[in-house]
Amino acid sequence: MTNLTRTQQFAASAIEKLTNLGLGVGLRSQHYPYIMSHLEHGTSLGVDWFEIISENYIDNHGYGRYVLDKLKEQYPLVMHGVSMNIGSSDPINFEYLGKLKELGEFVKPQLISDHLCWTGLAGLNSHDLLPMPLNDESLQHVINRVDQVQDFLERPLVLENPSTYLEFQHSTLTESAFFCELVKATGCGMLLDVNNVFVSSFNHGFDAEQFIRQLPHEHIVQIHLAGPSDCKDCLIDTHDQPVPAKVWQLYQLAQRLTGGKSTLLEWDANIPSFPELVEELNKAKLVLAGYIPEQETVTNTSALSTPIVNERLDAAHHIMPKRVELEQ
Repeated sequence: MTNLTRTQQFAASAIEKLTNLGLGVGLRSQHYPYIMSHLEHGTSLGVDWFEIISENYIDNHGYGRYVLDKLKEQYPLVMHGVSMNIGSSDPINFEYLGKLKELGEFVKPQLISDHLCWTGLAGLNSHDLLPMPLNDESLQHVINRVDQVQDFLERPLVLENPSTYLEFQHSTLTESAFFCELVKATGCGMLLDVNNVFVSSFNHGFDAEQFIRQLPHEHIVQIHLAGPSDCKDCLIDTHDQPVPAKVWQLYQLAQRLTGGKSTLLEWDANIPSFPELVEELNKAKLVLAGYIPEQETVTNTSALSTPIVNERLDAAHHIMPKRVELEQ
């Protein structure tokens, strides 16, 4: 750690000190009435912590902030973003980071995370998590930007592996190697989404278990679970189904290799009732005890959940199994 800057050393030290929060779910507005009723009556919600989508609460000073204010009194919170655009060639958006920091001062989260991807170019937001070319040049680019973000936020940044539907021919590093070098250089943390590993490994034909074995386990601070859709020639990260057995198997492996990390169940469409969500989350306890639920990946080629999922499916059908070749 001696070769790291003071900010990088602080980030690495803070990552090491993060504790296992247990089992959590994403906070969704559909569940506000149920959650607030339980908070007001002092009854348990059956989860250990909550994750919020940062963008849902930036510049939101209405009822959503009120819910956060009440929730943070009783449960640990984590902020998870989708707009940092850490891999883009656009300048870092310090206006966005300022709002993110302000939200963090209000929420006082255990950590702030986003994705290893780019989300836009020339000031335009694609509203999707786009894959990066994985090579030495892009690695140094992301290292420099992570350093700036951590310095501005005055806290470590945690980055998630996204699900991807195409790769770049000019990539010279595996995603696992990219993460190893990134956390080593910056002290940042990793959010391991085992569902995204499952989706990407199917779409690109790599070994999902080997991928997880090659990650920097000491820098993994959180694990995401979700259910994708099987569209025959590709998997789509829809977050609208129960967690399939193959994802549970990867989760079991990841927990063993990392020594046990905070677990988060994501469910963003066809959202079930809160008790049903907790029931799905609690399957993690069975998995850690050695039992794998017999849940198949749901086949869904036509009645997909949301317009954005349909757009992803259309795009994937046009590009897979092709790879993108960058212009010289």
